Amino acid sequence: MKLLIVDDSLIVRNTIERNVRHAEITEILQADNGILALQLFNQHHPELVTMDLTMPHLDGIACLQEIQKNGPPASIMVISAINSHRTAMDAVARGACGFLVKPFTPPELIEAMNDLILHAKENGYQYDA
Repeated sequence: MKLLIVDDSLIVRNTIERNVRHAEITEILQADNGILALQLFNQHHPELVTMDLTMPHLDGIACLQEIQKNGPPASIMVISAINSHRTAMDAVARGACGFLVKPFTPPELIEAMNDLILHAKENGYQYDA
């Protein structure tokens, strides 16, 4: 499976990449804004996506909606510092299958990624088999 990490913070992107080494993940891509994320998604068709909400050029909710509307199916987990029940529910209503609040610990991230991988498998999202 391919993973696309979308966050405007290089530190957060690298932290996620370092902590999600998993046998199921064969390729990791990174984007620092929603426009680049859409380009990479359309080019590489990752099954897994982590999505920040607050980014320049195109925010995470708009990017999530575009991915869900135009791309092949993907399991998307929102990772955001915006810690509100309403924000999490809005993200899930728009197609996210999970929500992780920043700052997160490595064990929290690993557990959330395992859930994301399981969601992708259960829904048959496998393009690089």
